[in-house]
Amino acid sequence: MPEKIGFVGVGRMGANMARRLKECGYPIAAVYDVNTAAAQSLAQELGCTAADQLKVVTALSDVIITVVTDDKAMKKIYGGGLLSRAKGKLFINCATLSPSVHVWVEQKCEAKGASSLEACMASSITQARQGTLYLMVGGKQEVFERAKPLLEKMSDEGKLLRYIGPAGQAAQVKALVNMVMNINTAGLAEGLGLGAALGLDLTMLREVFSQTGANSRVLQTDGEDMQNRDHSCFFSAAHAAKDSGIALKLAKEQGLNLPLAAATKKQYDRMVKEGFGELDKSGIAELTFKGRGKAQQ
Repeated sequence: MPEKIGFVGVGRMGANMARRLKECGYPIAAVYDVNTAAAQSLAQELGCTAADQLKVVTALSDVIITVVTDDKAMKKIYGGGLLSRAKGKLFINCATLSPSVHVWVEQKCEAKGASSLEACMASSITQARQGTLYLMVGGKQEVFERAKPLLEKMSDEGKLLRYIGPAGQAAQVKALVNMVMNINTAGLAEGLGLGAALGLDLTMLREVFSQTGANSRVLQTDGEDMQNRDHSCFFSAAHAAKDSGIALKLAKEQGLNLPLAAATKKQYDRMVKEGFGELDKSGIAELTFKGRGKAQQ
């Protein structure tokens, strides 16, 4: 019988991952979220327990998948009862966190006779629902092998699943992925913003970008949204700021100066300060296009 799965953190990503695994035949045993209404609604939909305590999720589950917001939230759940009677359980942590926190979690789990992996996601809500997440996994190889059948169901039957190395390394890679993505997003916003100021047709400009050295994955996902001011959130500006900060901290530890990453983080920090933090990262265009900004939101 498939292992019973519990979820801690059932926002848009966690909830859709749970729906996907349920469809794949995995019993969802329990869900937990600080937003109790969200947990209760999903529990009713999936026919599982809406846990009122973290230890209940662990007690009812063989595998616990966590999808929380940041380092602080991660430390709170692992210090808040999640590891109660955790011996033999597997914890898979999917948030973008500081690599050192993933190492800390692994140590905490092993001290309780449990196992952990980081499964960093380089995809968004649609992919979570469809089971086509790009997953970068860090942790012990033997733990990865145990979790592989489950992870394959979330990553296009394993086509988008990559084992990176020991705890912390997948988080390092994810931080770099998001750092470069954020830089590309900011650069695209400036290019389109200048094009608009010059009176150029932005549809034409995006087409030219796509056929030249200005092409990027961000152009495909965000270019039209920047032009049309459609910033429905798939990856928030607040998360972009956080993740660029993780990368910059890693750079500082290595004695590296990353001026583009630093400038990009300042832009996303500005978005948060001006009330744009819950817009999609494409909303950085609101800081660069003439005539846009807070007064027009």
